[in-house]
Amino acid sequence: MLRPVMMPALLLLMWAALPESSVATMRLVAAEIPIDDYGLYDQVVAKKFLTSRTRLVMVERLTVCRLLPDQQEPTTLAFFDERKYFDGALPRDLIRDFVGSNREPARLEGRFQFGVSYRFVSGNRVEDEEALSGRPVSASDARPVSPPSVLDRLAFSRVGRTLRNDQALLYVEHVRPDGTGAGFLVWFRRQGPEWMIVDTDVVWTARTEESEEAP
Repeated sequence: MLRPVMMPALLLLMWAALPESSVATMRLVAAEIPIDDYGLYDQVVAKKFLTSRTRLVMVERLTVCRLLPDQQEPTTLAFFDERKYFDGALPRDLIRDFVGSNREPARLEGRFQFGVSYRFVSGNRVEDEEALSGRPVSASDARPVSPPSVLDRLAFSRVGRTLRNDQALLYVEHVRPDGTGAGFLVWFRRQGPEWMIVDTDVVWTARTEESEEAP
């Protein structure tokens, strides 16, 4: 008779032994994004996008399931194999979980804490009349928001994790109203109780003709 304490190890071995296509297909996407994932989103926003002038961030309500703007098919293991993000150094189980997690879009909730106010948008529609607070309310929040201080807009993928939950991967894109922007994969590693950004890889960029012609 197997002891109950042995079951987690057996499950890990069974998962690792499955064919990659079966793992990606069988991975069930939870209806609700885990609360722990918002801490990773917060790090990306605070360290990669916020400036001292940012007062409001526009966030797409639903997560994205693709890595390229014109991508029609779901992201697959073969997609990663072909492009070799991070010089092919991503752990295989991390890629598997990322692919499986992003089969279907998920709804982001008002759980961000990246330091400034934010609003959810769905396409061209602003969902919230009031901005959600990404920090404790203070008197400074009464300042008017001018266009240069609005970060419009960010979209995120679901977070993928290794079997040991010691590494994580997410995709984020910044698409400006003029159509310019970029998409990035962000790789995390856990150090004790903290998650640290290991590296960032550029997936795509879009520029205007004026910016491309500028010296």
